[in-house]
Amino acid sequence: MKGRFHRVLALSCVLAFAAVACGRAVQPPPPEPAGGEKTPYVIGPSDLLQVTVWKNPELSLDQVPVRPDGRISVPLANDVQAAGLTTDELKQVLTEKLAEYVTAPDVTVVVLQVNSRRVYVLGEVNRPGPVSLATDTRVLDAISSAGGFSTFADRDRVKVIRRGQAGAVTEYRFSYSDFVEGTVDNANMLLENGDTVVVSD
Repeated sequence: MKGRFHRVLALSCVLAFAAVACGRAVQPPPPEPAGGEKTPYVIGPSDLLQVTVWKNPELSLDQVPVRPDGRISVPLANDVQAAGLTTDELKQVLTEKLAEYVTAPDVTVVVLQVNSRRVYVLGEVNRPGPVSLATDTRVLDAISSAGGFSTFADRDRVKVIRRGQAGAVTEYRFSYSDFVEGTVDNANMLLENGDTVVVSD
């Protein structure tokens, strides 16, 4: 009972936001984006990175957070802009800077934790709250990261609330039955940074 109270309390936090969309028709999932190569992840503030300079452990960093100003500190390279770059782009920047001190540096950059992009999963899930948004995160991925559906969840009454440009709010409907039966195109839609997923009871 206490756990359910906390879920209801968390859901109330989004009511003011959801109220903006009151009176709007709930939309079916949007079309799947055009196929092709996946868009590389762009590093953001608060992300946690790993920088490895092969055969130079003194220059490598097992964990380095991206500061609020978007920079990271790397030995010899000093402060380097990371936010707004892909891992390949940051690798190139670091390689060029370290080449002034190291012969043919072999640099690898890995994103350990995505903290700059989030969605919020509220209502009847086991761990309501923010969920890190990696590339190609879908509705069920976010719900799974929030501990899955609770005992009281209505799996066919899930909304995705999205605030677009100029503050416009759109609600999309997700139904687990539609997803399992394949009756709705793109039922398990891709999420975007800032989306709120609300699971009803």
